[in-house]
Amino acid sequence: MAFEPPQRLVRALGETAADGDDWLRKLPETAQQAVALRELTVERVQVPGGRSSLVLLVRRADGTPAVLKLAPPRARPESERAALAHWNGLGAVQLLEPAAEDSALLLERLHPEMSVRSLPEAKALLEAAGTLRKLWVEPPEGHPFESVAGRTGRQAEAMRASAGADLAPLVDAALAAREELLAAPPERRLLHGTFRQSKVLAGDRMPWLAVGPDPVVGECAFDLARLVRDRVEDLIATPSGAATTRRRVKRLAESLDVDQERLRGWTLFRAVESGVRARRVGRPKDAELLLEFAAWL
Repeated sequence: MAFEPPQRLVRALGETAADGDDWLRKLPETAQQAVALRELTVERVQVPGGRSSLVLLVRRADGTPAVLKLAPPRARPESERAALAHWNGLGAVQLLEPAAEDSALLLERLHPEMSVRSLPEAKALLEAAGTLRKLWVEPPEGHPFESVAGRTGRQAEAMRASAGADLAPLVDAALAAREELLAAPPERRLLHGTFRQSKVLAGDRMPWLAVGPDPVVGECAFDLARLVRDRVEDLIATPSGAATTRRRVKRLAESLDVDQERLRGWTLFRAVESGVRARRVGRPKDAELLLEFAAWL
């Protein structure tokens, strides 16, 4: 079977590929090897799939359905493996293979066609927040995860380097918020890192389970911030979008016992960072939506 990467993956990796990166070129061979190593039967490639990995729906030798996920090194698959092993299925997809000879991840099969995002907005936020709460645990001793300070430090440098003069006030506000937030973080937890409604899928073992973490260690408000701007296109299209956003910050902060101002600050930083990056890689429509949303904060 040919393992051609979905076009969504090709486009996304093309935005961030480093010079000389040939992971996509080698992907069909890599997938064949990973399947053979585990004696899997491939049903199909999941399409449209994600923006950072190839996902294969497979069956193990005993007929059990599973998922095989292959991601490039810059997506930190070994960090994802370590986080999933630590969560051990509590709130997140179950890792079926704690150790492997390669970087592929063998995971429990969920229902990719049914994410929390398919629910009405109020219900979606409730279920997503409840799932996220389960993931906020103490990181293991000697963990391999980067810190919120380290990750956002790299992002801050990129923002300074690529933001034009027209974005200077918004970028300055986002960077100032980051500095203030990092001065006295209230807790240190293992975080999902890229949590949003579409990252929560229906399962058989539990109703909802998180997938696709890019784990990081830091305060909970950082993780929750990405959820605040879910369905940003709907917020922007609504005359009451700004007021709805402020209510959402308040509601999510209260429901998960997170400081409201810290959540607002991280939401601002993450929205501006995403908007500046979208503009840099040639996605002007996404950039416009994100930066208008950030201005409301």
